[in-house]
This record gives sequence, C-alpha cells and structure tokens, in this order.
Amino acid sequence: MQADFYSGSETMTALSTLILMIFPVSMAFAAANDLFTMKIPNRISIALIGGFVAIALVTRMPLETFGIHVACAFCVLALTFVLFSMSLLGGGDAKLMAAGALWMGGAHIAEFLIFVTLYGGALCMIILAYRRMIPVTASFPPWAQRLHIAGGPIPYGIAIAAGGLMLFPATELFRSVMV
Repeated sequence: MQADFYSGSETMTALSTLILMIFPVSMAFAAANDLFTMKIPNRISIALIGGFVAIALVTRMPLETFGIHVACAFCVLALTFVLFSMSLLGGGDAKLMAAGALWMGGAHIAEFLIFVTLYGGALCMIILAYRRMIPVTASFPPWAQRLHIAGGPIPYGIAIAAGGLMLFPATELFRSVMV
C-alpha cells in the first residue's frame, strides 16, 4: 500500500480518523469481553470488517492493495480454522485474528502473527501463575473464578488485541490517515 493514496478534504480527514478508530476500540472491546465472558461476539469481527471496507473506500485504497489485505485475512482464517478444529483456539478468537489480519495487510501480517503468539505465550504463563499462586475464594467475581479453573480456557482475545494494537500505528493504512 502506498502511503500517498489518501487525498481529501478536512472533512474526509476527520471521517477517516473516526473510521480508523474502529480498529483500536473494537480490539479493546474484544479483549475485555473475552476476559469477562470468554466470548468474542461476532459483531466485533463484523465491525472490524466493515470498518476496514469503509476506510479503504474513504482513502481510495488501490484494488490490488485491498486484495492483498483480503487475501491475508483469508489465509489467517484458514490457519485459525484448523486450530479451532483441533480445539486449540476458540471460534471467536479465530474470527478476531482474521479480522485483525485484514487491517494489517501483507506488510505486517508476519509481525502480527508473531506478536499475537508472543503475547499469547505471556498471557498463558500469567494465567498459569495465577492458577498456582493465588487461592480462589467465593468473593472473587465469576470471571476471576473461571480463569482459575485448572485446564480451563484462556481469553486469547487479549493476546490478539495486544498484537494488533502494538502494530496498528506502524501500518501504512494508519500512517496514510494520521501522518
């Protein structure tokens, strides 16, 4: 993607900035929702997809660049679907990763996957330490009790959001609007 593909008025700049905010807000909401409910609603992934299409239209993203972003998302969806079918990843996590990959595009997809993996490993270690070191009591909120279950699920949406938020300011899409 070329950083100079955006050209517009002040109104378009404000609109682009608002649309661009869909990514960090959706990722933060997904992480919080996954932590508290162990679910990532489909509407979050749909908002990310719709926001990407909107920013691509507003910034007049070249069709070839748009296609590369979509191809990255489909590749990540195929990979995460395999992980889901092996019960290694939740369905909401798989959809969130693909929607996040859509915003990263070819230039940052490898970094996105690496950051998600690293943050996921750190998250797992933190939760395992929490399960071993902190005794759970009835006074804990339900979400904290659920995290304490040995062999229980990990809210991997936190790692996906962290990886995406870490890279988002470096993406050409972000820089084309914000710089």
